[in-house]
Amino acid sequence: MPLDFNQQIIEEFRANGGRVGGPFEGARLILLTTTGARSGAPHTTPLGYLPDGGERIIVIGSAGGSPKHPDWYHNVLAHPRVTVENGVFTYEAEATVLDGAERDSIFARAVENDPGWAEYQAKTDRVIPVVALTEVPVAGPPNINAPSFGAALKAVHDAFRRELALVRKEIATAGPGLGAQLRINCLTVCQGLHHHHVHEDRGMFPALARQHPSLAPTLERLGEEHRRVAALLEELQTVISGEDPDHLRVAAEVERLSDELERHLAYEEEQLIPILDGTAS
Repeated sequence: MPLDFNQQIIEEFRANGGRVGGPFEGARLILLTTTGARSGAPHTTPLGYLPDGGERIIVIGSAGGSPKHPDWYHNVLAHPRVTVENGVFTYEAEATVLDGAERDSIFARAVENDPGWAEYQAKTDRVIPVVALTEVPVAGPPNINAPSFGAALKAVHDAFRRELALVRKEIATAGPGLGAQLRINCLTVCQGLHHHHVHEDRGMFPALARQHPSLAPTLERLGEEHRRVAALLEELQTVISGEDPDHLRVAAEVERLSDELERHLAYEEEQLIPILDGTAS
């Protein structure tokens, strides 16, 4: 894409917590900052990505089916350590170019999810590269793009809302089957929600309880809501992990989870953001 168009997307992405309009509205998008293979200078590129479970995401060097690999691909070959911005968090990652059966399997999964990838491959003689970006663990709190603790909580919640909305849309348009990538999208958001709630149960909630004893009833209710969400996550994962998951049942379970989660997130924001930002009376 032209540099000025890329720069517009980058600025919009950073100004709006990862949300952009135009042709990428509603898409899964990251900003990938690589080190120039020749210049050694940082270069930031907006890229679509595929969830891959855990701490890894997948990017594909399609370059719209052009005859040459994109510049960012050459950069990661020379300098695999990269920076990823997902709209909420900024983190360091290690880029690994996949090959052989693993590359082919993931590319086939991508094509099943979006035939546009196959169209790009058909336009070029080169083998379109598939790259895994694995988060590099660091000590200390995550680098979150928010001006306050309350804003950070809202940003994380909104990211889950957006991802669940994407999953619901994908399920609605998937037809009778449930492709491999869609299963992974569902499982990835389930894992993310589980880790977020565990972090709150073990970290934020006990800290708030010590600092604000009057919050005890609120925190007890939030803990109970976590347990209800956990039960729905377990049920959804069980349905998805079956050999031939029923499309309608998956859709119903995702709706149940979305409804329960929205009630929980709204209550948590109402009760905790004023406390976190020091504005409670």
